[in-house]
Amino acid sequence: MAISSFMVPLGTPAPSFTLPSIDGGEVSPEDFAGAPALLVVFLSNHCPYVRRVEHAIGAVTAEYAARGLATVAICSNDVVNYPDDGADHLREQAKRAGFGFPYLVDESQEVARAYRAACTPDFFLYDAERRLAYRGEFDGARPRNDLPADGSSLRAALDHVLAGGTVPEPHTPSVGCGIKWKPGNEPG
Repeated sequence: MAISSFMVPLGTPAPSFTLPSIDGGEVSPEDFAGAPALLVVFLSNHCPYVRRVEHAIGAVTAEYAARGLATVAICSNDVVNYPDDGADHLREQAKRAGFGFPYLVDESQEVARAYRAACTPDFFLYDAERRLAYRGEFDGARPRNDLPADGSSLRAALDHVLAGGTVPEPHTPSVGCGIKWKPGNEPG
């Protein structure tokens, strides 16, 4: 069943975290303090909504990294009940999709709750002051349509933020598979 983003209020500060990377070590938003924009994306390996756009996510984030964008992906799914989202499978996904950014594991699901992530994919774009500037869809591509996976919605937001501007509303919510919460962790 498709779930939409919670549409966290614009201007909300980026919650801090330190999470393990699928490649070893730990990563936090502070590691990208000098970047003019930070994109935090909640992803998973098994979700058809993510699979539909994953190659384009890799391409768009690589293109905008040259302009200063820092990107971090987080998988918060319950891997006991959804083993396809375990670290080994995330490594396969990162290679398959051409992800050039850290992919982190949120086993406790505390980071997903702090960000108010609802689905995969769920995009949170922060400006240089780490205030939420955009939350919404990557583009209009979905598993059952023929629209191009080109990142058009996120690209427009990135262009505004990297130019020091604000992203005009309305922002179209992201749609995807609901985060697979461990019992008792569901947002209330």
